[in-house]
Amino acid sequence: YEIRDISPPRGVRAAMEMQAEAERKKRAQVLESEGERQANINIADGKKNSVILASEAAKMDQVNRAQGEAEAILARAQATAKGIDMVSQALKEHGGAEAASLRIAEQYIQAFSKIAKEGTTLLLPSTASNPASMMAQALNIYKSLIGNNSGNGLHEISHTELTGKKIKRDALSGETRKESNTTAKAADADHQGEPVFSLQSPNKED
Repeated sequence: YEIRDISPPRGVRAAMEMQAEAERKKRAQVLESEGERQANINIADGKKNSVILASEAAKMDQVNRAQGEAEAILARAQATAKGIDMVSQALKEHGGAEAASLRIAEQYIQAFSKIAKEGTTLLLPSTASNPASMMAQALNIYKSLIGNNSGNGLHEISHTELTGKKIKRDALSGETRKESNTTAKAADADHQGEPVFSLQSPNKED
């Protein structure tokens, strides 16, 4: 026997169609959820990689900046040391101290000129009306520094020297006081027997 056509009842046909429709919806929802899940995973991975790359870039930027600052500081220190060495060698030559004195005087005056041009608040020394006095003051500061730094180091005053100077000063003060007392006594002796001027009336004899 050969079955060519089946005609189920209307209710069975409707149930079969509903079941097939439900199965198709189920498969569509599963596929849609799987797609959303994979999309969220991809988005999260992208954000993760982006944050990692950004942090690594910031790290490299900080490292490069730190290295650049370190190299700049080292270069400035080397340049400063070289400049100090050159100035030291120049001061040792003939006429070096005079040239340094002139340079300091020029910078001293230029500093006050710059303040007067750039700011409204003006700070001036007490001798601002006398440029020669300002230059002399700057040169005196320089000469005092040169005098204090002459030789291999600063001159240190020992405790014994300070004590000796104090004893000498006290001895001189004592001698001065003794001389003053002796002079006063001699003056009193010279004036003994002389009439003394007084505003008090003399006592009347009874």
